[in-house]
Amino acid sequence: MRAWANLYPWDVDGDPAAPDRIAGLGLAGVVLAAAYHAVRAVAPFHPGHRIVTRDAAVYYRADPARWRGNPARPARLRPAVARPAGSFERAAAALRSRGLAVTAWAVVTHNDRLAAAVPSAAVRNAFGDAYPWALCLASPAVRDYAVSLASEVAALAEADAVEFEACGWYGVEHLSAHDKTGGAAGGAAQWLLSVCFCSACRREYAAAGADPAWLAARVRAAVDLPEDAALPGEAAGVLAGVRAALATRFQREVVAAARDAAPGKPVYLHVHPDPRATGANPGCEPGALAEAAGIVLSCWDPVAAPALVTRAAAAAPPGTAVAASLLAVAGLGGDPATLPAQAAAVRAAGATELRLYHAGLAAPADLAAIGHLCSASA
Repeated sequence: MRAWANLYPWDVDGDPAAPDRIAGLGLAGVVLAAAYHAVRAVAPFHPGHRIVTRDAAVYYRADPARWRGNPARPARLRPAVARPAGSFERAAAALRSRGLAVTAWAVVTHNDRLAAAVPSAAVRNAFGDAYPWALCLASPAVRDYAVSLASEVAALAEADAVEFEACGWYGVEHLSAHDKTGGAAGGAAQWLLSVCFCSACRREYAAAGADPAWLAARVRAAVDLPEDAALPGEAAGVLAGVRAALATRFQREVVAAARDAAPGKPVYLHVHPDPRATGANPGCEPGALAEAAGIVLSCWDPVAAPALVTRAAAAAPPGTAVAASLLAVAGLGGDPATLPAQAAAVRAAGATELRLYHAGLAAPADLAAIGHLCSASA
């Protein structure tokens, strides 16, 4: 089973040894960030830095003309004339020169900068709290942003394929600095506090025949109920139906934009088979996958991974590639020594590809484990 490993552009750009180091692992290719959320990351091997801090931005040469008129537009737009290559292009070219395929990796609705800068584009919960890390996919500005982003990323000449993370509903969960929400956002409250009531979503609820104020009141009341309590059936049905329909529309628009920009280039979505899931791997209905080449599943919990793969593979259209993402860094909580066993388990459950997270964050022992997995799978 072929494996790709995740990388950031700054893991490679400026490090002459990086292409050989990554190519020596025996990977089929890399999944290289082209558009990413705010991050603080370690770069264990880079000769010029060790800790990298970045705001949400794109790392390729974007075209300002494409974004004119949309308040939701990425940071680091280059001048339209004589634009220099971005760090994505430089890193991708270096990796491709060593025979590695490059998949462009773009995070869509998780954007700390845009959701804060354009309040109307942010998810807003039933209490009126805005989430400045989460873009609401019902917002027209966000839909325009996502389509433009998908088109640009897919058209990158240095990319052989494209993956979209957080291409769906984002919610209350967020690994922000000094996060203090764990005691209030677990279990059922996690989903209830992720349901959006921005102006665009309120219009959608009203169009479905429900009073948005009534729905918000039901959600607020349910947040404080015991863990096994639930929303009234009518409210739950409206929210589930509207949110699933909006997510499907959004995901299909993103995939279509990418395919139109680069016909024949494979498009993958990071998803979860539970329609209520939010975050990096949001819920996805089978209808949203009709034009996608594959899905990427977060299989970081080795115990739960086989069942997740089985469920997602059964729901996906025939012929859809199923990529299982395994956590390959001990410092992030992974168990690299067991990667071969994890890979065998997800393969038996229906996975056809692997994603190994994350070669740029990996210590020497982690890289050795990735190399061992790839050699054993060859």
